[in-house]
This record gives sequence, structure tokens and C-alpha cells, in this order.
Amino acid sequence: MPFSPDTMRLLLFGCMLSMTVLAAFYLRRRELSPIAYTAWGLFALMLPVIGPFLVIWLRPGENRTA
Repeated sequence: MPFSPDTMRLLLFGCMLSMTVLAAFYLRRRELSPIAYTAWGLFALMLPVIGPFLVIWLRPGENRTA
């Protein structure tokens, strides 16, 4: 059973939203200034497909649990 275009768009949007939430939760554990947190968060939002992966891969700031 193939998906309709509306269902595919909804699934794509859900995936992009969940990746952005994942990046936000990752950034919460990092020691960043409010401006840096906002900048990295906007970076993750502006590049919705690759941005969250780059935010986690580049590891901005220091780890809070260290």
C-alpha cells in the first residue's frame, strides 16, 4: 500500500521535528552562553535535515556532567 503525498509530508515533518528536538536536548547538556545556545539552536532549525546532526557532531561548549 503506497503512502499518499500528504502522509509522506507529515512523516517528513515529524522526522525533522524530532531531529530538532534531539539537538535541543543535546544542547541542554552542554555548557554554553545564552547567545551561543540560541545560535546553535537556530543553526539546527535553519538546516532542518543536516543541522541537528552537525550540532551533535561538532559538540559545542563543554559537557556539564564532566
